[in-house]
Amino acid sequence: MLTATCLALALVSCSSDSGGDASSSTTSSGNSTSTTDLSSQAEADGGGDDGGGTFTVLSYNVAGLPIEISKEHPDVNIPLISPKLKDYDVVLTQESFDWWKPGGLAAGLDFTHYIERLRAGTDQKYHTPVHPGPEAVNLAEDRLENLQIGDGLSVLSRYPLAETVRVPWTRCFGGLDTSDRGAADCLAMKGFLVTEMKLADGSVVDLYDLHGEAGGSTTDQELQAADFVQLADYIDAHSKGHAVILAGDTNLHTEAAGPDAHEDSGGGADLTIWTRFLDATGLTDSCDATSCKDTGRIDKIAFRSGDGVDLEALSHKVRGDTFVDAAGKDLSDHQPVAVEFRWTPA
Repeated sequence: MLTATCLALALVSCSSDSGGDASSSTTSSGNSTSTTDLSSQAEADGGGDDGGGTFTVLSYNVAGLPIEISKEHPDVNIPLISPKLKDYDVVLTQESFDWWKPGGLAAGLDFTHYIERLRAGTDQKYHTPVHPGPEAVNLAEDRLENLQIGDGLSVLSRYPLAETVRVPWTRCFGGLDTSDRGAADCLAMKGFLVTEMKLADGSVVDLYDLHGEAGGSTTDQELQAADFVQLADYIDAHSKGHAVILAGDTNLHTEAAGPDAHEDSGGGADLTIWTRFLDATGLTDSCDATSCKDTGRIDKIAFRSGDGVDLEALSHKVRGDTFVDAAGKDLSDHQPVAVEFRWTPA
């Protein structure tokens, strides 16, 4: 039987920022397909066929780590998070794990039911399928030894979703032994997923959900820079000219360098990584677009117009007011970010 200490060493990779079967899906992956259609749930009101409309996007790291190592009480908090997600048309989550190594450290724990509870109180009709496993995403062979859990990425949507593709970061740093200052990222298949969201008039927006390399070591900093180059190259190759919404836990502390900067900000290096990524992809940080005050948050939503769809960020809100328990305590170690978009056919 695993002790809490052993499990902490094994799964600390996803707590630093701070499978089996799971729930069904209406979308198809390049490697697996689920056909369950939640037909009783309403479609989003995306406006007229040719007049555009508005929709809301939420990005939330739900801290879905095993209770044996988590300080966030996910066994209690995830069922509280679930019905609150109904207020948003599109929800992109991180640390919402739906794959775990068969017979591995996480298998058999109550942790394997968190994804079911996260989706139980939601009403979005479409959601991404469960992670298909390391072989299906071409995870590098040298990463299999440390691997324990999936990428933790998931999308819920009132708009139809197409094929889901999951891409792990090319490299990672940190295994069971964290004495090297690594954040044990290699125990998860961290990376990004992409799917297409179809709006009311048939226009398409490419949705990206990501979870970045954690930690503040020199190696972590180098990998963060490489990962966002990898992501920019993928967007250039697969979403050229498309409208894009990208969201997730970047693990980039993008406040300006100074005495109050986060210890993992790399002395301003994180801000440089993010700025170069935005420049390379033509994306706009929704915080910048709406003149929000807290530009240094690691949880971000960025966007661009393209391919017949004009996108405009109308508001950017950190929802620390609603995602709390009865005592007013945050339900995760991250506060979710919500953006309202207006879309217009171009």
